[in-house]
Amino acid sequence: MGGSKVEGYDAHYAGTPLWDLGRPQRAMRELAEAGAFRGRVLEIGCGTGEVALLAAALGLPTVGIDSAPTAIETARRKAREQGLDVRFQVGDALELGDLGEKFDTVLDCALFHAFNETERVRYADSLATVMQADARLFVLCISDRHHPGSGPRRESQGGIRARRVSQDEIRATFADGWRVDSIEPAVLENTRDVDGAPGWLAAITRI
Repeated sequence: MGGSKVEGYDAHYAGTPLWDLGRPQRAMRELAEAGAFRGRVLEIGCGTGEVALLAAALGLPTVGIDSAPTAIETARRKAREQGLDVRFQVGDALELGDLGEKFDTVLDCALFHAFNETERVRYADSLATVMQADARLFVLCISDRHHPGSGPRRESQGGIRARRVSQDEIRATFADGWRVDSIEPAVLENTRDVDGAPGWLAAITRI
């Protein structure tokens, strides 16, 4: 991500961002409980680390990356306090090849909707560098399941512009070299809305 975007995200961690629940998103916790996480796990846009810590608590080798240094420092502190072995590092979701590693499970919890159309193409290409055949990607993002005329195409999530995403946009992003196994309605929890925001939970396999 560009420098200004990175600085914008990091500034939010001077307080508590809208998306920082202090626990994993329910949709991700339910995936973990269903046994969907396996092998080596990468969480992209991990924030303060709640989902990556969840994976590590299952005994899975886990890496979490985020562009916000302040969030990464907080995630590292949480890992120490919980006695969990997670590698948290500052990283760019659009340059995952820099990790030089492969993962069996990749988690995107509320990052995908921050990308524009051009960035989504780069994101899929970036993901391909860290995922071998049969590796699985789980994406939780804001959806377009709103009543017509209920709001703008873009929403502000704690000052970060978040784009409402359609199923077709997810399928288009992962049309080449991927298999979209499912896209299900989900709730994207946040600290502002009691009922959360309408979302999609997509399960995608690298082929």
